[in-house]
Amino acid sequence: MIPPDAPELNINQIEAGTFSDFPKGSSKIIRMGRIPVIVLRKKNGDFKALEATCTHLDCTVQFKTDTEQIWCACHNGFYDVEGRNISGPPPRPLGQFNVTLKDDKVIITKQELA
Repeated sequence: MIPPDAPELNINQIEAGTFSDFPKGSSKIIRMGRIPVIVLRKKNGDFKALEATCTHLDCTVQFKTDTEQIWCACHNGFYDVEGRNISGPPPRPLGQFNVTLKDDKVIITKQELA
């Protein structure tokens, strides 16, 4: 059996929520088409959006609020809040997205469009 061809979702921008959806030191995973994106609001109030797929074996990462690090539970890999791989097996940083704050909305955009 061969599944039917499905058109690739070409989503370039998505609204992740409002400022109140992101208390300082929190995160939320959203989808931009088929790509999981982790949206962080750091303790200093700044926002960051990164691919939520570990660069080691494609496991979904999560945000550890106590250390302000991104963690992959599969093989104990860590990234800093800028997406740089800092320990464990991840071979490269997480992909980045642009974050725009407009009218109380958090808007995520693919980086090549900015």
